[in-house]
Amino acid sequence: MSDENPKNKLVRSPEWQAVRKSLLGQWSSRPEWCCAQLRKYLGSISTTSNDKIRVVMNYLTGTGFRTGRIKHACITKLRMQLSMERKKRVAQKTWK
Repeated sequence: MSDENPKNKLVRSPEWQAVRKSLLGQWSSRPEWCCAQLRKYLGSISTTSNDKIRVVMNYLTGTGFRTGRIKHACITKLRMQLSMERKKRVAQKTWK
């Protein structure tokens, strides 16, 4: 992927990289804390940017989560809330 790809810019943002780094190795012992960090990064889900929703959803559908190695009720709840918000924005034609 080229550096000009908008997705690269989103994932490489210093704010997201700091959050992602803070989560490394924490999911097995502190899943609720990890979910809280993601929620803190997002802010209010109803007003957060589409880009932040994309980045967090992409993160939460990574291999560790998809295979079930990393799982907790707070992850399921957050993923569901983000998915519902995305669907709402698609219906309102505000998802780009």
